[in-house]
Amino acid sequence: METSKLLERALKLDFLSLEEGMWLYHNAPTADLVYTGNALRDIHKKNSRHVTWIIDRNLNTTNVCIANCKFCNFFRRPGHEESYITDIETYKRKIDETIRYGGEQLLLQGGHHPELGLRFYTGLFRELKQLYPQIKLHALGPPEIAHIAKLDGLSHTEVLSALKEAGLDSLPGAGAEILNDRVRRLISKGKCSGREWLDVMRAAHQLDITTSATMMFGHVETIEERFEHLVWLREVQAEKPASAKGFLAFIPWPFQDDGTLLRKIRGIRNTISGDEYIRMIALSRIMLPNIENIQASWLTIGKQVAQLCLHAGANDFGSIMIEENVVSAAGAPHRFTSSGIQEAIREAGFIPQLRNQQYEYREMPALMEEQVIDY
Repeated sequence: METSKLLERALKLDFLSLEEGMWLYHNAPTADLVYTGNALRDIHKKNSRHVTWIIDRNLNTTNVCIANCKFCNFFRRPGHEESYITDIETYKRKIDETIRYGGEQLLLQGGHHPELGLRFYTGLFRELKQLYPQIKLHALGPPEIAHIAKLDGLSHTEVLSALKEAGLDSLPGAGAEILNDRVRRLISKGKCSGREWLDVMRAAHQLDITTSATMMFGHVETIEERFEHLVWLREVQAEKPASAKGFLAFIPWPFQDDGTLLRKIRGIRNTISGDEYIRMIALSRIMLPNIENIQASWLTIGKQVAQLCLHAGANDFGSIMIEENVVSAAGAPHRFTSSGIQEAIREAGFIPQLRNQQYEYREMPALMEEQVIDY
């Protein structure tokens, strides 16, 4: 293989094979990957200098979970004294605050609660939509859809159809981690298999529910398993109906190890350097020519590395995350306000552009309160 020829093919939006992606990972200079990733960004975004971002809140339905992921410090087992199911008054208080801060969306997720089935979630979504019809619900994720389907003896399509009718606007790419089942048995044995994660997304795309895709890397996976993950995502995107958007974005982030069982018991630590993260952003852009948006995870890698990613293929800075409890519980320390995220984008040489979950541009709200970061 020749690096230059592979990168030339990438610029033509060819699907590079798993082996070709691995060759680039091991052999291509960072400068060449960054150049190609940036050129592909320009192709996808028509040379726009805009970098998108969103105002939303990660609000948790419950912290009760029986999946027992080895990288998660957020969950509590059923009956634990710190376990909870969020009540409607808490939703109202936090949604009201989100609206004051200019937000129009909830990223609504929780755990695999053994007693919360489809009726609970459809009832919750309907109540939230009745109270706040303007709020978009970017909610749950494939493992939660699979869990609800198992609890109620339903298909993925039946669960997704009912949730969409109740108010689900889009499906996050949560719980992908690494899709190879060798990895999943080691770090998230209680979650759905990689195949089932992909099948949930296939079903969502058939129902014209827009989704995103993620990858948490830098723990027990091999480089081959990283690229297998990217190829599988690309294949699912290629299968979507022509009228569906499918995966709107891909968001990779490094494993956060602080206090996790993976670190305590197996000694697995996050060793992903800034250079490797930038390379993976560029390689994601190269390997996923049919996914338009690539997001840099400032929450896990910090402002400076995220800014460099905007020159390596990323075109989105994600959310200010008015509230985020899951990744932060494993040590992600970084925070942004609305003004801070815009300034970071400008510092990197780009134009900040507020968006919604469909990656449509939004005007900045005429009246909005600036969040004060105190957590």
